[in-house]
Amino acid sequence: MKTTPPLHRRSAVAAAVAASALLLAGCGDDGNGGAATSPSPTPSVSVSVPAGEHNQADVAFAQGMIPHHRQAVLMADMAETRASSSDVKALAAKIKKAQEPEIETMSAWLTAWGEEVPQGMDGMDGMDGMDGMDHGDASSMPGMMNDQQMDDMRGLSGKAFDTMFLTMMIEHHEGAVEMAETEKKQGAYGPAKELADDIITAQKAEITQMRTMLGTN
Repeated sequence: MKTTPPLHRRSAVAAAVAASALLLAGCGDDGNGGAATSPSPTPSVSVSVPAGEHNQADVAFAQGMIPHHRQAVLMADMAETRASSSDVKALAAKIKKAQEPEIETMSAWLTAWGEEVPQGMDGMDGMDGMDGMDHGDASSMPGMMNDQQMDDMRGLSGKAFDTMFLTMMIEHHEGAVEMAETEKKQGAYGPAKELADDIITAQKAEITQMRTMLGTN
């Protein structure tokens, strides 16, 4: 089991937070079917890394959930210009507002631990510390959309987009809940387990909301 590094190693945290925000800026859609730079994310803030022991499951959780969250933010960005439902747009904004700070927090943890912070939405080769998960390929993570599905979403607008967004985001959230439940069982770092619990609570509620919006609940 690893221990939290000395305070001097945490000086890199602010740089990691800023880097995570810059990565988010490259994951948008131009509203015309092509990939483009997304609106600038909320300015980064200094993230304090609480003391406490962590293990490989905590590292795997952070390295997996960061790209997973980035894809959800990209999907939410698409909804800003493509959705026809005000409810879908409001939900997308809520998801983005919740998940961007979580990306910053997890990036800060990894930097403080001396671990690699994932770039973009790529999976990490060393992320098989969580049983049952093969994270070498980001699309293999629970609930992650593949390139074809994301391209299909970019080609839609209006009600067709709303339906696909809700359907895909339900699956995406279910995957995040699965990853968070694994962290709660296998992780050792208190703040990571608390974040996992928050993700489970929030995303299960949003799954119920989205099923109602689709008329399938």
